[in-house]
Amino acid sequence: MLSEQATPVVRATLPAVGGALDEITERFYAGMFAAHPELLRDLFNRGNQATGEQRKALAGSIAAFAGALLENPCTRPDVMLSRIAHKHASLGVTSEQYKVVHEHLFAAIVSVLGEAVTPEVAQAWDEVYWPMANALIALEARLYEERGVAEGQVWQELEIAGRHEETPDTVSFSLRHPDGLPLTAFRPGQYVSVQVELPDGARQIRQYSLSAAPGRPEWRITVKRADGDPAGEVSSWLHAHGRVGDRVGVSVPFGDLVLPEGDGPLLLASAGIGATPMLAMLDHLGRTGSTRPVTVVHADRSPAAHAHREELRRLVDALPQGTLHLWYEEPGTADAHSGRADVTALELPAGLTAYLCGPLPFMRAVRGDLLAAGVAPADVHYEVFGPDLWLGTAA
Repeated sequence: MLSEQATPVVRATLPAVGGALDEITERFYAGMFAAHPELLRDLFNRGNQATGEQRKALAGSIAAFAGALLENPCTRPDVMLSRIAHKHASLGVTSEQYKVVHEHLFAAIVSVLGEAVTPEVAQAWDEVYWPMANALIALEARLYEERGVAEGQVWQELEIAGRHEETPDTVSFSLRHPDGLPLTAFRPGQYVSVQVELPDGARQIRQYSLSAAPGRPEWRITVKRADGDPAGEVSSWLHAHGRVGDRVGVSVPFGDLVLPEGDGPLLLASAGIGATPMLAMLDHLGRTGSTRPVTVVHADRSPAAHAHREELRRLVDALPQGTLHLWYEEPGTADAHSGRADVTALELPAGLTAYLCGPLPFMRAVRGDLLAAGVAPADVHYEVFGPDLWLGTAA
């Protein structure tokens, strides 16, 4: 909660700070990485830094949090914070690193805004940063405790037990403990981080959804090869070098896009590689004998590009009240629609809970259609691979 003294200062300076956030965050990352190059080498995603997506996500989260404090001073945007906390925990972020961020972020603010950053302004924005940081530290501490690990100690070495070429640019990997120990429990829809050592010595990290149900002796991730360097450096490495018997660093599972308990109707809508968390959810529903109504929507470029296509069909067919609706950009497929996915063409049951995963334009379009159809915003959940550029707008 902002103090009475800070509230008018933040309100008055939010337009200036918000308008300069892109430049502020650019200078912030440049300064922090100059002082701590190991953070870029071994923690932050170099691909997202190169494209600017991480900078945009940070700016969006700061602006959204500050706006939320002003609009609802007695509440916290916990949905947004939970999403960030799960991502941070999957990377092994520690509380000490928030002090490093504070130092370089406020140096960047002063660098960009100059004399406008009076002691009163600096103090007011401290009241934005530290409540957000402390809330995240507390949430991440709870996540570490729930996983039974010390702060930041999320990593384990797992062995690749199986490799399967799903499409020309998508490979699934089965993972197990080299010593046969059971794997950590997880909830359908969660993800793990995978860390690989690249030729330049960097240990880069990417997140991948667990694409099969909990309770199996092995985990499975499905990796689509991304184009470009550094954007695709981890997926390309796994495609080129990940072989049965090799070992990789893998975090314990995290993620807040998980199936709810109960028997209410579900909509699982995905596009491209966004199908992976939905596969785990469907697999779990089938293995537990669920009879709840499940409407599955998937969009892809073509049947050949659709990873796990036949598996998706089998999983939906195994559900007593499961229905599958496919859309492909390539026309002429007998069992699918052509063009973009259109949930308005479907009969959606009342009271459904929707889960979305895929490219941001796909999720925006589906969410908009669902809201127009009367689905409550609180009942539409989503997962984003990479920085969440939707923070504060869809939660």
